[in-house]
Amino acid sequence: MYMTSWPEPVIRVQHLSESGIRAIPERYVKLPGDRPGSEAMADVHVSIPVIDMRKLLSDERAAADEIGDACREWGFFQVVNHGVSHELVAGMREAWRRFFRLPFEEKNKYANSPATYEGYGSRLGVEKGMSLDWSDYFFLHYLPVEVRDPSKWPTLPDSCRELLVKYSEEVVKLGNQLMKIFSINLGLEEGYLLEAFGGVGNMSACMRANYYPQCPQPHLALGLSPHSDPGGMTILLPDENISGLQVHHAGYWVTVKPIPNAFVVNLGDQLQVLSNGKYKSVEHRVLVNAWKERVSLAFFYNPRGDILIKPAEPLVTEAEPPLYPAMTFDEYRLYIRTRGPCGKSQVDSQLIKSPP
Repeated sequence: MYMTSWPEPVIRVQHLSESGIRAIPERYVKLPGDRPGSEAMADVHVSIPVIDMRKLLSDERAAADEIGDACREWGFFQVVNHGVSHELVAGMREAWRRFFRLPFEEKNKYANSPATYEGYGSRLGVEKGMSLDWSDYFFLHYLPVEVRDPSKWPTLPDSCRELLVKYSEEVVKLGNQLMKIFSINLGLEEGYLLEAFGGVGNMSACMRANYYPQCPQPHLALGLSPHSDPGGMTILLPDENISGLQVHHAGYWVTVKPIPNAFVVNLGDQLQVLSNGKYKSVEHRVLVNAWKERVSLAFFYNPRGDILIKPAEPLVTEAEPPLYPAMTFDEYRLYIRTRGPCGKSQVDSQLIKSPP
């Protein structure tokens, strides 16, 4: 059962940032080993794989292999020439920047609750007294159609609702295309993974616009704590002006350098389960800074909430038994909605223990 209200008053991080404070409240201070630049979490600057989607037109098999390698080794990659209009992408970025610059009273008309998380929010997880991240957000549902409620979407700026529909349509098409490639690479029928999610138009999709205000002590805080995404895959439109996303790879935190007009794609826990561990969801986090705000748009391409997700049957053999039990996505994501971002503890806890 989802909670219908937050366990304590919600403080808007943007308000804290603009209030002139020089020290952040204790709730936002991370433990020493979790802070950016700590010796336990050294930063490195290496590039995650970049996939040119035009290759699908000339050599689909080679493109599938390239994407598959990225899924197995990184769980993250950037896509260019993805088919989503650059003008549409630019319009979405600007619309959400304008939304977060609106007066507090206007934004707070859309204040959310943990019942659905839809609307204007400032925390993930409902545990009282939990550590908080330095960010605000706006979360909304897009698919399936019966859960979509445009009346909960912002009316300002004027173009926001129209842009949301067009943008979401295009990003879902990109997600469908990637699911086909994932299926081919795993040796499945090309429509297998999409059907496992519910099929065209029947899977789940939602979006979170993330706002990371300036932080007076960025070395102590995070915009988003380390976590793997609980869903299928995330198609992220990062802020082009400043880096913030970091991926945990080979024991280091790798800073993702955004490419103009590219999306960052990362696999979620549900694809790790469906692939029976062949693909990996990967921990990532978000840094903040003292000099510039950041806005990013995370589009979550997920299974329908009431469908059982389990390792794909063609990938299960006597030599490779199922690693995970069947579970609906609604059951699965209740964990992160309760506890907030918690590394990979959820998917790791689901591993079926081998008999002694």
